[in-house]
Amino acid sequence: MTEEHAREVSSGNRFEFGANWARFLSVLDDGRIQGAVDSLRAMLRVADLNGKSFVDVGCGSGLFSLAAYKLGARVHSFDFDPKSVACAQELRRRYAADDKNWVIEEASALDPAYLARLGTFDVVYSWGVLHHTGSMWPALENIVALVSPGGLLFIAIYNDQGTRSRRWTRVKQIYNRTSPGLRWAVLWPTLLVTWGPRFLKDLLLLRPGRQWRNYGTDRGMSPWHDHVDWIGGYPFEVAKPEEIFRFYRDRGFDLVNLETAGGTVGCNQFVFRRGAPTLTDRDTLIALP
Repeated sequence: MTEEHAREVSSGNRFEFGANWARFLSVLDDGRIQGAVDSLRAMLRVADLNGKSFVDVGCGSGLFSLAAYKLGARVHSFDFDPKSVACAQELRRRYAADDKNWVIEEASALDPAYLARLGTFDVVYSWGVLHHTGSMWPALENIVALVSPGGLLFIAIYNDQGTRSRRWTRVKQIYNRTSPGLRWAVLWPTLLVTWGPRFLKDLLLLRPGRQWRNYGTDRGMSPWHDHVDWIGGYPFEVAKPEEIFRFYRDRGFDLVNLETAGGTVGCNQFVFRRGAPTLTDRDTLIALP
């Protein structure tokens, strides 16, 4: 697994997400962690995850595995990138004291044999991951079997913007095939493209840098590390919201929450439930309106 990942990185066909996440850990604080906890609770519409099992498919920094752990879940995290695995292990060391209720492994969402060994979970979480596998639709199919009957599936997939998405795909290819010492020549111009209008707007409103300072407070993210992740994030695939909805509807899932990217190239977020759940007094699910 580690050797396969290294080959893809060295050939310019994969971004080192884990290396970027390792740098993100240097700015991770209690406020960002609480933002992640609050956003997970809000999208799942739960008060907590006490007694629930949670799998983080492509755990990245491990931040949302930590959020689920703090909400009371038994957590299983895995990632294809060995440095992402190391990040999650570092967070477990810092905040969970190597608790056996949080398991972390190096594995791929494209490995059906590995997934079959995991069994099923009350919550399957994969935010902004499966479109980076290089085989998005098989990966979306593979995680179906991880969801318990009545369980929740929370995924986020990049929004298909047609020609615009194809242009960004080319930028990502160029970035990953550029020598590491010269990648600043891609990062800084694209920062001007993505953030220039926002900086200008804040300046005109006499609140310089406000959007940059407030960025990511809803999910605990960092604007710079998210920008690097966006520019470098390759492989890269996209889907229209209706494609994801139909895909899981046809596999017996009901859509229970949705947050779209609002016509941007960002991620559409979906929460599905497998089949019709039977709620009991012990369940912590908040009733949907």
